[in-house]
Amino acid sequence: MFDSLKGKLKNVFKKSQSEPVVRDDVVPPECTDTDVPDAADERVATEHAPRDTDERKLSRKEVAKLNKKERVAEKGKDTELIGDSGKKIKEGSLDDILWELEVALMEADVAFPVAEEIKNSVRESMVGKKYARGHTLGEIVETSVKESISEILKLNEFDFDLWFSAAGRPAVVMFVGINGTGKTTSIAKIANRIIGQGKTVVLAAADTFRAGAIEQLTIHSERLGCKIVKHSSDADPAAVAFDAIEHAKARRKDAVLVDTAGRMQTNSNLMDEMKKIKRVAKPDLVVFVGDSLAGNDAVEQARAFDAAIGIDAVMLTKIDTDSKGGAALSIAHTIGKPIAFVSNGQEYDNIIKFSSEWMMDRLFED
Repeated sequence: MFDSLKGKLKNVFKKSQSEPVVRDDVVPPECTDTDVPDAADERVATEHAPRDTDERKLSRKEVAKLNKKERVAEKGKDTELIGDSGKKIKEGSLDDILWELEVALMEADVAFPVAEEIKNSVRESMVGKKYARGHTLGEIVETSVKESISEILKLNEFDFDLWFSAAGRPAVVMFVGINGTGKTTSIAKIANRIIGQGKTVVLAAADTFRAGAIEQLTIHSERLGCKIVKHSSDADPAAVAFDAIEHAKARRKDAVLVDTAGRMQTNSNLMDEMKKIKRVAKPDLVVFVGDSLAGNDAVEQARAFDAAIGIDAVMLTKIDTDSKGGAALSIAHTIGKPIAFVSNGQEYDNIIKFSSEWMMDRLFED
């Protein structure tokens, strides 16, 4: 999984293995760790720095600045890369490898603004820093790239199970996204997950634009043994959602999962329909379902739905066939919304709770 991006990054780092770090004078004996803030010290501190409970209210740039201050305040020690003496990295020595890094990221479907931010973050964290001799520029860049990508992924992590356990009853979840992304199957997977926790689910077949969508969701409801509320294929989608919620309230059900139509995100009628459903259903959570194979198209779709109705979380499908891995990274950065789950197959249990550690393992681990 993600072999393409992993391979491209390794090629970038490998090319620089024979490149020496730009030479500079040894740090004078009187210069101690407290005189020169070490980049690796900052990295170690990031992993253990306490998070401010109000951090989600900050902008991404403010969060990044806060993280840097925390890393400096809680310095650690990376004995493999950092020493009391070393070589100073100058900006000119990074130009070629950072250019190759940016190209590798974009070839792996990482959106240009995201690739640019990663590159600039690496440059900022390295220029002027001193590193122990005996290590290559590629090793140092690789460590810095991992830190930068990890920070992007960690900005908006989301635990759906924890959210659901604390939500009111019935918890209403509205799913949006274009046709062909696996939205209806994703709803069934979430339903199966909730049912597996001993809770009850009502499915709302509010995609009345396609008769096939109603039939597909009906089949899932029969397999899962849960209630489905549906009208005719030309019915008002908002009315379907309303009836499903009223049924759930009357029968004391735990969750209502609302399917919606998935015409192209540029269709103004679709967006008006989504807004109406949201006004009527008043969902507790709006989940965008995106196709990880769509690359930058998935990013633009997520951006369009977020601008029109507002989305709270993302679920990415077909992650098992995504060899590039850029969509998750790009969406997490571009719209600043958390990725709740990734889908890695057609079975109901082929669903993985997303975490930055899971993504980092697949990007960098052998």
